[in-house]
Amino acid sequence: MTKAGGIGEPTTRDKILAAAAAMLGEDVGARLSVRAVAARAGVSTGSLRHHFPTQRVLQEAVLTGIYDHAFPDDRIHDRTIPPRERLVDCLRQVLAPAGVGQEARAAMAKLHEAFIATEPTADKQAAFHALTVQGRRRVQYWLTVLVDEGALAPGDNVRREQFLNTVLSGLSLARALPTDDSILTTEAAMVQIAVDCVFDTNIG
Repeated sequence: MTKAGGIGEPTTRDKILAAAAAMLGEDVGARLSVRAVAARAGVSTGSLRHHFPTQRVLQEAVLTGIYDHAFPDDRIHDRTIPPRERLVDCLRQVLAPAGVGQEARAAMAKLHEAFIATEPTADKQAAFHALTVQGRRRVQYWLTVLVDEGALAPGDNVRREQFLNTVLSGLSLARALPTDDSILTTEAAMVQIAVDCVFDTNIG
């Protein structure tokens, strides 16, 4: 982009997004406060708010930029597939690495031993936060993509993400418990219901 002062110089908006992305790169749990990001970008808080009226708008813009660059072929972008189906597929990808049965039980046992069985120290709390925040932001990104393309009504994507990840947490536990062979069919139905709730109700 061109801005007064030279050709190819980053715009104020570009500087803000770059500063916020750098902060997340340094600390995955960083809180993108207006003051901190403005100071990092070398702009005024008023200028930042001109481009990003709320902290949520800023965070969604930063996440979109990061994930568009990191995952250009993300399934959420495939508009030949209906939006709801895309979101269901993406959410089920989150569950897939845990496996089913013994594999899922082993993964859940490790999680329990690391973060539940013993008293959570500050280091453990920080580790768990770092472990979960990336997953939460990925779901927020998927929701933002759908809002930006007009497939999903604007709303609070943080609350929507919290709802969807609560469902995923329950389904992850279900994979580790003794069950029959229909678990994946049941799981698919539950994820579909959760996605329908996000699309059809005003969670945000």
